[in-house]
Amino acid sequence: QVQLVESGGGLVQPGGSLRLSCAASGTFFRFYVMAWYRQAPGKQRELVAGIASGSSTNYVDSVKGRFTISRDNAKNTVYLQMNSLKSEDTAVYYCNCQWRGEYWGQGTQVTVSS
Repeated sequence: QVQLVESGGGLVQPGGSLRLSCAASGTFFRFYVMAWYRQAPGKQRELVAGIASGSSTNYVDSVKGRFTISRDNAKNTVYLQMNSLKSEDTAVYYCNCQWRGEYWGQGTQVTVSS
């Protein structure tokens, strides 16, 4: 069982930045495949960015060049740095872990509005 705790969401103006954090439990974090998903009202949950155990990354096209996913294995934490935020980035962001199963965090709200 892996527990995930997200933090860092909030209200930001268009063009602003936020950094999300996701702290994971367990002693094998370095092997976990981690990802960030988001779900906007009335829309399906979508993959935003993923990072493998070897730190290779992938992004949905709409965030390429603006968002960066990273991990700190010493802190059991994965981050999502979000720059140049747009109103369409507004959503609940969820941390996801794949390691002998699939696990989700509780979600953190990101609202981009002036």
